[in-house]
Formats: sequence, structure tokens, C-alpha cells
Amino acid sequence: MKPLVGISCCTKLFGTYGMPNHAASDTYVRATDLVVGAVPVLIPANGEAADIATLIARLDGIILTGSRSNVQPALYGGPPHAEGTPEDAGRDATTLPLIRGAIAAGLPLLAICRGFQELNVALGGSLHQRLQDLPGRIDHSTPLQPSPRVRVGKAHSVAVVSGSWLHRIAGAREIAVNSLHNQGIDRLAAGLVVEATAPDGTIEAVRVATAPGFAVGVQWHPEYDYQTDAISRRILQAFGEAAAERQRPALRHAAAD
Repeated sequence: MKPLVGISCCTKLFGTYGMPNHAASDTYVRATDLVVGAVPVLIPANGEAADIATLIARLDGIILTGSRSNVQPALYGGPPHAEGTPEDAGRDATTLPLIRGAIAAGLPLLAICRGFQELNVALGGSLHQRLQDLPGRIDHSTPLQPSPRVRVGKAHSVAVVSGSWLHRIAGAREIAVNSLHNQGIDRLAAGLVVEATAPDGTIEAVRVATAPGFAVGVQWHPEYDYQTDAISRRILQAFGEAAAERQRPALRHAAAD
């Protein structure tokens, strides 16, 4: 049997009457199917109703997805967002305790874009709300272009920390990444170590140094270009290997029963 990998959903309004739906991009589902080698399971953004203990017990890995919504500033002691900034309280109330529980249980965790920011906040860090408004920072946000090649193409390089997990995966000290975010890490959470930074100093990849299992985050989107980018594919494959390893003891126990 394949591992079960949970994919975090957002709350989005769909249809004629704007009914709330729990949704995740098809890119994460396809990457989980085709590269991670697992069965994708969507995790609803149902906040306090989420059964975190059951999710951790049943899943073999978790992917925290990107989103247009931003983490609520009250969760990291930041000022209120500018008017019109999308938030998703249901997602925040689901993912932050899920992150802490998953790390404690050694459940493999891959945090992408918003998920990367959630990881930092869940462990006590803070965020910049709009990197493009800070002196000396480049604009990391999504280009308003109809072409997906422009939106998700390589936007800038990142410097990879020598000897880090990402260095072993990439086999290089510098790699090119896409960039589709406004928020970014301000104060790095205790327990996180930096794996890569952008030319303007923005933290682009982290690892949970104290985690008993696989727990890494990247600010870019490896699920967008795994078909053409070998490093993106290796990141997803490494997560898949960790999820498969997590599953093996449970399978052995089931076989013994």
C-alpha cells in the first residue's frame, strides 16, 4: 500500500451563492500522486473541529500548501493587515496545532509558501507582511500576468547553506526558484535553522533542527515545476521517502496482527 499524505486546504467561496468550500490546488494532488508516490488526502480547514490527533495517527506525511490568504497577524504579534488582505482563520486554526503535533510525533512535514510561513509562526516566529515595502528587499510577489510561464518561472536565485539538507538535495550552493509571495519570515522561530536565503536576505528554506522526523519548509513552489526542475523533483521525492519510511512500521504491525 502507498502512504497517505495529507494536503492542507483553504476556505474558498465558490459557486453562484459563494458557498464556502475546502480547496487545495491540483498541483499538490498531482505532485503527491506522481512524485511523492502517495495517496493524497485533503485536510479541511475546519479549525477547532479538526481532530489533530486522528490526523497525525492516520497520516504518513503532511504537505502544507501555498495560498493567496495570509496568516493572521494576531498569531505572531503583528499589526493588523492592510484593508482587503485575505485571511483564513479556519486554516490557521487547523494548520498551526497540526504543525506542532506533527513535529512532536515525527510525522514527515513539507511546508510550502504559506505553509512555510505557518511553520515559522507555529513555532513562535513572526512575519513581514509585505516584503516589497521594506527597504532593500526585492518584490517577491506573483506577477500579474496571464501566462503561467511568467507567473511560476524562475524569479531569482537563492544561496544554499553549505552542508545543509538542501545542499545535499541540490548538489549546489546556488539554485534558481520561482517566487509568489508577499509575506516572509521576520523573526526566525526557535528550533528552525536556515537552509537558503534570497539575494536580499529573505529566508527561503528552513529545517526543524529539533524534529525527530523529516520537517522542512521552502518559500517557493517545487510542485509547480517538478517535471522540468530536478531539484524540485528531488525535494518532493525526499519527502515521499520519509512518508514511506513512516508507513513501514505500521504495515509490519498490521501484518503481525
